[in-house]
Amino acid sequence: MTAPTAPHLWLRHEARTTERRTPVVPDDARRLVEAGVRLTVEESPQRIFPVEEYEAVGARVAPAGSWVSAPPDAVVLGLKELPDQPAELTHRHIFFGHAYKQQPGAADLLRRFAAGEGALLDLEYLVDEQGRRLAAFGFWAGYLGAALAVLHHRGRLTAPLRPTDKDALDETLRPRPGDGEFTALVVGALGRSGRGARAALATAGADPTCWDLAETRDLDRRALLDHDLLVNCVLATTPVPPFVREEDLDDPARRLRTLSDVTCDVGSPLNVLPVYDRTTEWTDPVRTLRKEPPLDLIAIDNLPSLLPRESSTDFSAALLPQLLDFPTGDAWARCLERFRRAGRELGIELGTELGSGEGEFGHE
Repeated sequence: MTAPTAPHLWLRHEARTTERRTPVVPDDARRLVEAGVRLTVEESPQRIFPVEEYEAVGARVAPAGSWVSAPPDAVVLGLKELPDQPAELTHRHIFFGHAYKQQPGAADLLRRFAAGEGALLDLEYLVDEQGRRLAAFGFWAGYLGAALAVLHHRGRLTAPLRPTDKDALDETLRPRPGDGEFTALVVGALGRSGRGARAALATAGADPTCWDLAETRDLDRRALLDHDLLVNCVLATTPVPPFVREEDLDDPARRLRTLSDVTCDVGSPLNVLPVYDRTTEWTDPVRTLRKEPPLDLIAIDNLPSLLPRESSTDFSAALLPQLLDFPTGDAWARCLERFRRAGRELGIELGTELGSGEGEFGHE
């Protein structure tokens, strides 16, 4: 059997204006090029690393958005959502599609792949044999979700939010004279996001209550509502009873004042916080759910982009071995099969024709 040729990775510009991260940093781009990978990097005015740093390590530079006319064998690599056009997606794409749990727009995205005979290799489902994520931004998502909640609770959160670095963030997060004490609860405390939330709360001088599977299996709702601040880091994969319900918002005995939803599963039937219908934004990061008793929501779905250098560097280091193993690694085969299963669940035929990539996945 002929060995597959080196892949052509095409690092795209992110369409979302607040997205500063990248899945591959320049140091790891150099390692890809040295390994024989053909790497094209689109220009991007917002990416935390300038395109010149990629060019210096041997990447080819292309205009922003030019992936739509990239060669058929190019594998388009990104993080967040694609623009609405083209209607037919012909390439293999690697990014966070958020399309497998009935999220709003999920079916439309999968139909675009069906129409163009392309494929989605969703980074959320790039997992090992035990189903554990191989590359994730979870720690930094949890860190920022908790940090913003603390800053808001202390009256020090300013809008619009701006990207920063960890040292600067921690300086604002550390307790100051006059800061009152508060109680915090981290749900999903043992996962990546939970560990990040706990680390931020420690920097803020707080010792949070930590819940994970055992505590949420038999939820003590009164104990949950008796905390000042809740950071949700649970990524549900099967339906579970909601942690906070509409009737809880009107409970006069509720102590909970700040709700930070790191997971942001809004619109999904697996959402454990079905008390809001849209995320919050960098320009307006806090939404009031109730005025009396007060309850404010923070639900930003690209939190790690507020620490773009640190989060990109960590993610890229974890993703690099998988990219070096593309396309023959078992993790990519699992990604492809999850994509096909999502199509079957919607009655859409996906992934039967992967263009120039089809033969490369034949080992599965």
